[in-house]
Amino acid sequence: MMNLTPFMPVAIVRKALPAIVFVVCGSAFAQSITMASTTSTEQSGLFGYLLPEFKKASGLDVKVVALGTGQALDTARRGDADVLFVHDQVAEEKFVADGWGVKRYPVMYNDFILVGPRDDPAGVKGKDIVAALKKLAASNGNFVSRGDKSGTHAAELRYWKLAGAEVAKGSGYKECGCGMGPALNIAASSGAYVLADRGTWLNFKNRADLAVLVEGDTRLFNQYGVMVVNPAKHPHVKVQDAQKFVDWVVSPAGQGVIANYKIGGEQLFFPNAAK
Repeated sequence: MMNLTPFMPVAIVRKALPAIVFVVCGSAFAQSITMASTTSTEQSGLFGYLLPEFKKASGLDVKVVALGTGQALDTARRGDADVLFVHDQVAEEKFVADGWGVKRYPVMYNDFILVGPRDDPAGVKGKDIVAALKKLAASNGNFVSRGDKSGTHAAELRYWKLAGAEVAKGSGYKECGCGMGPALNIAASSGAYVLADRGTWLNFKNRADLAVLVEGDTRLFNQYGVMVVNPAKHPHVKVQDAQKFVDWVVSPAGQGVIANYKIGGEQLFFPNAAK
């Protein structure tokens, strides 16, 4: 804060005071919640479209901490978030069962896709994700794994396990420990395969020679959930404001905003809170 000395001209003091009052008032009365979420909801552009609509409806700001789902859950366990918006249903249900979350609500879904070089040197193209990974492992094809305990990484590991190749994935298998956007960038620059969520892929501009090679397998279904962090674990959690977000995003108004988010005329996420 500015020091107002006896030697400071009155005109300067008069100019300074309104600015000082504005900052203090803005800090004191700003209403916001912190949401730990996935990189896919952030990097797909969904939050840039969704959250301004929530603010119009509620007056609340939402600060997003975008991480892999596993890291987002850890952030909430530490009490560093008020609400979670993630996509690993098994981990989410355990989070609630262990008392860290109040209640899990389904919100929306899309799907995972296997992306790779357009000429597909490993010959994986098709609808079967398990058969594709078996071929990829056998050919020692280059594969970029998120390796970050995200929902996408958890799904990828499930598919490798089904393929019987969870240990010997091939010499071309590399973990980047990074978000979906950076993983796609690495795949694009190195001609590698990568499992991606469709939302981030549709918003990804640096595709180079990458193309969608495997899609349509029912096992690639990708469900998102939302939940308030339990105040019994962390009393400082802004429960009422966090619940306002949950109630809005599963309401017809919030679900409609999700359905209306499109890139190039293609819908990225499909609301299913009512199902």
